[in-house]
Amino acid sequence: MSCWIEPVTLEGTYVRLVPLEREHQDALADAAADGELWKLWYTSVPSPDTISAWMDTALAMRDSQGAQPFTIIDVTTGDVVGSTRYMNVEPAHRRLEIGNTWYAKRVQRTAINTEAKLLLLSHAFDTLKTIAVEFRTHFMNRQSRAAIARLGAKEDGILRNHQIGRDGIYRDTVVFSIIESEWPAVRANLRAKLETRHESRLESRLITRLD
Repeated sequence: MSCWIEPVTLEGTYVRLVPLEREHQDALADAAADGELWKLWYTSVPSPDTISAWMDTALAMRDSQGAQPFTIIDVTTGDVVGSTRYMNVEPAHRRLEIGNTWYAKRVQRTAINTEAKLLLLSHAFDTLKTIAVEFRTHFMNRQSRAAIARLGAKEDGILRNHQIGRDGIYRDTVVFSIIESEWPAVRANLRAKLETRHESRLESRLITRLD
């Protein structure tokens, strides 16, 4: 088993990423229920019936493949709002994938996702010294593809008939990546997005007080 990635807590202004533990299972089930995310056929979000098996798989990947799954916590509320992980870890080549990411509907397309990606990428490039970070998503998941592109990742290509889905439908997987030389620009882009969100948040609070 690779020990390249040690358990670590990553925390910012909006989000805290903590190593996944069995005790998070019920809270994660509640997060997935916000929007009934498992009903999107092109995703692998756990349902109440599959959350235990999903947890088993995530922890097995950690123990046997050197992956690191995280539970995502909203710093403002303390609520568990999703999960993500480092996976497909290749220590010899200093590569990994950020994947199996999902969020409760109420926090999608908020600063939580932006900051989570900044924290994960910062740890990958600055601490683990990766030379490339991959992102993969279902060809039909256009929302995910757009979100990955907004990070500054570039599309590498499409793996056709890459996997067989839970419903038996073949999955075409779109592969994106950020390489080491691109990281400074991607980091600046993510920080700018967070700063814009922060300023908008302050303006909203000021308007509310004036009202």
